[in-house]
Order: sequence, then C-alpha cells, then structure tokens
Amino acid sequence: MIEGVTERTRRTGSETKAQAQRIAFELFTAQGIKATSLRQIAERLGISKASLYYHFASKDEIVRSLFSVRGDEAAELLDWARTEKPAPDLLERAVLRWVDSTSVDKLRGIRFVNANPAMVRGMDAGSAEIRDGLERLAQFLAGDDADPTRLLLVRMALLSINSAVMAAEGTSLSDVEIVAVAREAALAFVGVLRGSSV
Repeated sequence: MIEGVTERTRRTGSETKAQAQRIAFELFTAQGIKATSLRQIAERLGISKASLYYHFASKDEIVRSLFSVRGDEAAELLDWARTEKPAPDLLERAVLRWVDSTSVDKLRGIRFVNANPAMVRGMDAGSAEIRDGLERLAQFLAGDDADPTRLLLVRMALLSINSAVMAAEGTSLSDVEIVAVAREAALAFVGVLRGSSV
C-alpha cells in the first residue's frame, strides 16, 4: 500500500476526476471561478496540484468537462430513443429519462452556468455540444413534420430542470424537491402535447 493512502481514500482515476468536478463546481459557485485556484481544488480533494493536472490542465477544462458530459448524455438519450419502437409514450419516457438523470452534481453545474453567463458564452464550443444534442433530441421527439409550437413544447419539457433551478433560487427547496418539481413540470408539458392538436 502507498504510504499515506488508505483503502478508504483510494479512488480510481474516474472517481478522482468526478470528485474534482464536484469540488470545483462547489467552489466556483460559492466564491467565483477567478477566486478559486487549482491548488484549492486539489487540497480539498486531498491530492497534489500536479495530480490534479493529470485530470484537468486548467479551470476552463473543468468547466468544459461539464458541457462534454451533459452533451454525451443528450447524444446517448437520442441514440436510445431511436432504437425504441415508435409508441405514444416514447416522448414521456425520453423526457423523464433526461429529467431523472439529473443529480445534485448536475444541479450545481446548472447553477454555475446560470451564475457565469459571460464565461459560458466564451466557451461556445462546449455549450453548443449540449444545446445541439438537446436540439437533435427535441427534433426527433417532436417528429419530422412538427410545427414550431410542438417543437417549443418539447424543448420546454426537456429544459424543465433548468427552469426549476432558476425559479427555485431564494427558496428553501432542497435539490431533491427541485428535481421532483421539474419532473412534474415536464409531465405537464407532455400532457399538453398529448391533449392538444399541436
């Protein structure tokens, strides 16, 4: 066993990377990205700054990793939806898969993005990955001949988690409650889509 490393603190590379992302977004949201150093992140993680550099060369790279992960999830959901048999409940199942995949870490990421719009604009390539992935998913779920109203409602269902995070600011709702409310909102949009002629 490596000196100073116990079984309890030993992590795989992917666990270390995920924990570094969590800690970074906590610090970025609490004190701002400029006021947060890679050394602070490494210290909170219990590793050296050099070890952190193995996973992330900069703070910008940590932020880009958030976009990349969520963009991959949107692409994977689209791949899943394309393999499913066409069915009346496919839209609902796909939307709920997206909302239900939201964890506390993803809520932190959404909060960070909302609090740092200028930085996000500066990383357009990363944010475009999520935006484009969700747009392809919405287009598929709305259908080839969907009118703009139907497409907008599908987009709103998928983005219910983002809306809930923004609307919950200043409330006493827990993250679990925010996700539950977002789920209800997503289902309401799906209900509108089912009950209307759009």
